[in-house]
Amino acid sequence: MNDLASLAPLLCGVFLLAGLVKGLLGLGLPTVAMGLLGLVLPPVEAAAILLVPSLVTNLWQLLAGPRFGALLRRLWPMMLAVVAGTVAASGVIAGAAAPAAGAALGAALALYGGIGLGRLRLRVPPTAEQWAGPLAGAVTGLVTGATGVFVVPAVPYLGSLGLERDDLVQALGLSFTVSTLALGAGLALHGALPLAASGGSLLAVLPALAGMWLGGWLRGRVRPGTFRLCFFAGLLVLGVELIWRGLA
Repeated sequence: MNDLASLAPLLCGVFLLAGLVKGLLGLGLPTVAMGLLGLVLPPVEAAAILLVPSLVTNLWQLLAGPRFGALLRRLWPMMLAVVAGTVAASGVIAGAAAPAAGAALGAALALYGGIGLGRLRLRVPPTAEQWAGPLAGAVTGLVTGATGVFVVPAVPYLGSLGLERDDLVQALGLSFTVSTLALGAGLALHGALPLAASGGSLLAVLPALAGMWLGGWLRGRVRPGTFRLCFFAGLLVLGVELIWRGLA
């Protein structure tokens, strides 16, 4: 683990930007943070630093909505599968295959960026949720455990359920919170949560919250469509760069 003092400016800048994205869009903090930190740190270190700011901001998002109980009853099979998949795959990011984990992180980011740019509109009928939810959760968990990125395919799947906007934001908060806790458990099982990572993770909370506040303030002043286009295009470019580094 790198020295915390030398990492402090990087962490503040990365999590301020990541929090801003989350404040604007309701998602994106772990994706942006993992992508940028992955350029200078091994994925396992980036994932360990991500845990506390991701948990704090996602709990804020989860508990702000009014339908937590109803969403949990509907989505618990998916969440259980997320936990199982994440813990099962966490040995990838915690293991010695750092280049492969970096390339996998890049692939997840590029895929998510491509999905966002393509504006795919999927619809999952209620009769299919019984099997589609656990399947989406298991795949999300495997991707999370291998890369530290929580969004694929959880975000497209939850967006396909036809939830109202506030319910969707809260459902995303639930999925991201469960993924964060499962990733932390998986890393702990593999002894990949060093004390220095805890310090960096705590340090990142304040800039992440400040970024979320700034993103919320900017939400009414920036055209969401333009920002989303830049966001997904940036993820695609960043993902390709990480794939190149991982395979070089």
